[in-house]
Amino acid sequence: MFVKKSKNTKGRVSLSIAQSYTTEDNKNRSKTIKYLGYLDVLEKEYDDPIAHFKEVAAKMTKEYKENHAPFLMKIDPNKKLNKITSDYSYTRKNIGYSALSQIYHELEIDYFINNRRRYTKAKYNHNSIFKLLVFDRILNPASKRESFFHKDFYFDKMDFTLEDTYKSLDFFNNHCTDMMKSINKQIEKQYKRDTTLVFYDVTNYYFEVDDIDDDNDYRKKGVSKEHRPNPIIQMGLFMDEKGIPITYGLYPGNTNDCKTLIPSLMDIRYDYDMKDLIVVADKGMMSGDNLTRIKLQKNGYVISLSVRGTKVTDKFKKYVLSNDNWDEEQSKYSKDGKTVLFKMKSQISPRTISVHSLKDGSVTKQTINEKQIIIYSKKYADKAKRDRRRAIEKALSKVGKSNKSSKYGSDKYIVEQFLDENNKVIKFKKNNLFDYEKLKEEEKFDGYYAIATNVIGLEEGERPFRGKSKYTFDGFLKLNKEVTDKDILDMYKGLWKIEETFKVTKSQLKTRPVYVSTLEHIKAHFLTCYVALVILRLIEYRLDWKHSSKKIAKSLKLASGTLIESGYYTFNHYDNVLEDIGNDLDIDFSKKYLKLNQIKKMIGNTKKKDF
Repeated sequence: MFVKKSKNTKGRVSLSIAQSYTTEDNKNRSKTIKYLGYLDVLEKEYDDPIAHFKEVAAKMTKEYKENHAPFLMKIDPNKKLNKITSDYSYTRKNIGYSALSQIYHELEIDYFINNRRRYTKAKYNHNSIFKLLVFDRILNPASKRESFFHKDFYFDKMDFTLEDTYKSLDFFNNHCTDMMKSINKQIEKQYKRDTTLVFYDVTNYYFEVDDIDDDNDYRKKGVSKEHRPNPIIQMGLFMDEKGIPITYGLYPGNTNDCKTLIPSLMDIRYDYDMKDLIVVADKGMMSGDNLTRIKLQKNGYVISLSVRGTKVTDKFKKYVLSNDNWDEEQSKYSKDGKTVLFKMKSQISPRTISVHSLKDGSVTKQTINEKQIIIYSKKYADKAKRDRRRAIEKALSKVGKSNKSSKYGSDKYIVEQFLDENNKVIKFKKNNLFDYEKLKEEEKFDGYYAIATNVIGLEEGERPFRGKSKYTFDGFLKLNKEVTDKDILDMYKGLWKIEETFKVTKSQLKTRPVYVSTLEHIKAHFLTCYVALVILRLIEYRLDWKHSSKKIAKSLKLASGTLIESGYYTFNHYDNVLEDIGNDLDIDFSKKYLKLNQIKKMIGNTKKKDF
């Protein structure tokens, strides 16, 4: 490398450090490595800037040659080389976790833990244990015990025992809420998080035990999402519009899903100071009690609304099926213009909901104002017909028999009639008949679905106001911008991200089964899983969702090397995922051979705060 002088059109000289290279057609070229500034400015800072930066260039050249120089390796024929394997055994070590380490330190989790562990009398390093549990949850998800035995998979110093690992869980539990708040502040700072639109859903995780523990307030028998008989724990999760988790809450396994929303909303309001929210959730989550609380907090909501069923009024069904008020600008037709592929319309209409009294649990009826958006999709209609076909075939096979057992599935198309051989009604014999009227009624609504919301925007010609939003006297959250029906539809469509996030926690991070048993350890377990999820999601977001979390974790795990001789490690995996991660985080995973000091420097660079 050398100091390059350049002169601009005004005759002013600038300095830069450049590197020479030869093109494929054998032409000599140079590229700028670092711009230094104008010579006249540098002369005020250095006695002889050219001499000074020549020394800098020489030092950079030496470092470059050391990092890129080929080396000769002498192999002792009498010595057996270490086996190269994808497992974490032998001397196989990982450098892929350097990407996880960079996000971990960017969120200042190390600072948070170290600032609090100094007040303990523990001789072990809580931060080292937490890093192991988080990184291993992504790369080698397993129990705490197994993760402890994976610690040699990493280049970081991890000087603690298995007993220390379990003892530290109480510490993590004690600082759980504060840690999540700290992480949220860093995400707001680093990624400009906007929590106007939040998504909420609930799932549950099973324990590797069969019996209920009466001393544990959370490990209870309940309705398992995976239809397992094991005790479960409920988790409600808030996620932002970017797909990054905000916070979570744990609830006993026998808690009804919809009863988790109100306490979770209270936590996010007071612990995170989040107001004027638009909560997007599944219709099963939005009971009358929850809608009432959302409105009392002057928040907005976006939910799906049933277009068929006993709770839907005839007036609403008539509006859904009517040919009036469809937005032609949003409508799409087939090429011949005869088939409707998509259409949308909306109305502002009151709706009656049931609300339970906090005093005695009695139910009262209340009327709320909301906007109801009706959507028709031919693709959705075709899917409904396909999904129903199997149930119809099964129902037809039961005609003439007497084995109706429920009101669901194929049995909902069956009606029982007490008939004799001449089709006269008698009291003691019954036959199953297919309910063609029910099928006809269901088919009317194929392709239709509805979204209900109290979120509106500025009307045409209305002047903007101060702030992002305001709550109207009739119960609407008005945003300080135009909000179309399509905007509301797009808000609701984002709900799939949280469903996919739960799949990541279960399949990729293997959050369940839960092996720990005490309440403190259970909470600490979910904290480590949550932090692992946040880090993984942030990498996905930084890569513009180009690669799935599964691919990212797999590639980072495969970025592992084997000690071959004299402090050199060989790495046998590099792919486009590692290339993209490396380009984004400025980490080079492409080298086949690395010295131990180079690896330590790579890991050390991820712990710096000036990312």
